Amino acid sequence: MSSNNAAGRAFIGSFTSAGGHGIIAAAVDGETGALTRLGATDALQDPSFLAIAPGSTVLYAVSETEDGAAAAFDVTGDVPRPLGDAVPVGGASPTHLALTAGHLVTANYSSGSVTVLPVRADGALEAATCVLHHRGSGPRADRQEGPHAHQVLPDPGGRWLLSVDLGTDSVRVGELTATTGTLRVHTETPLRPGTGPRHMAFHPDGAHAYVLNELQPTLTVCRWDAESGILVPLDETPVVAAGTDSEVHPSEVVAAHDGRYLWAANRGHDSIAVLALDATGAKAELVTTVPCGGHWPRDLTLDPTGRRLYVSNERSGDVTWFDIDQETGIPHRKGSIEAPAASCVVFG
Repeated sequence: MSSNNAAGRAFIGSFTSAGGHGIIAAAVDGETGALTRLGATDALQDPSFLAIAPGSTVLYAVSETEDGAAAAFDVTGDVPRPLGDAVPVGGASPTHLALTAGHLVTANYSSGSVTVLPVRADGALEAATCVLHHRGSGPRADRQEGPHAHQVLPDPGGRWLLSVDLGTDSVRVGELTATTGTLRVHTETPLRPGTGPRHMAFHPDGAHAYVLNELQPTLTVCRWDAESGILVPLDETPVVAAGTDSEVHPSEVVAAHDGRYLWAANRGHDSIAVLALDATGAKAELVTTVPCGGHWPRDLTLDPTGRRLYVSNERSGDVTWFDIDQETGIPHRKGSIEAPAASCVVFG
């Protein structure tokens, strides 16, 4: 790959306990979107989800273990370098994290909690200032015996922090006080019982949000009122065709930069769902599904240009990229890179 084609770098998270290489740094070809491995570190166990602010040289990762932790990495070199020690999150199996208001926030799946960690000026993490425990359960005794926080996501305006809980079939809207690093629940939005909400994404207009459900293969369209911090469910649409008989466990949803399409990853069905949005963003319709290029797509990422999708296929051990037809929204497979136990991709 010639250096004049480089369009920045990507970072791949993976499960070290399943043979993954930890955090992989890769160069991105600006013309083709191809990834080329630069280096990797296994300094943190099971770094299943990553986060990096645009233009930053510090990458953050959760350690999805029983004794959950988060860690910062300097990524100025080809091999990510730990920036201080990993910091306990006071919760089990953190699955997601987000940067907001000078803090790193983690969603802790097994303990059903959300943790706030201050970020120092040099990017290193400080000890947790708040662990907010969710309460409740759902009708699926095998998966919803208690709360299971799966994602944390700041709203587009940065005032609110939303946490998606698979165990309680709800999305909590929280307010983070930056001066103290404390988080409180402002509102809680119940979704249809048994759907198992996993992840969500906002429409570019900031007025709508889309919650992808794991326990039932559907997407819940919501109205978002940033002024009041209230999320209102409007509609629910399938992410696989009627009559699909394979197991389907949706994992991730992303929205097009122009707000015309959504894409969702379907594990088991091993597909990417293409959904068209109406002009208001309040209606989503399944257009088609296409093969994800591997097995068990745990994560789906839109590149910064909005022209390509990257799929982390956990069980086939690869990251596959697709060019998006800008008229139809349909992804077309272009290539892949080996990444054992791949769990996510972020761009920095």
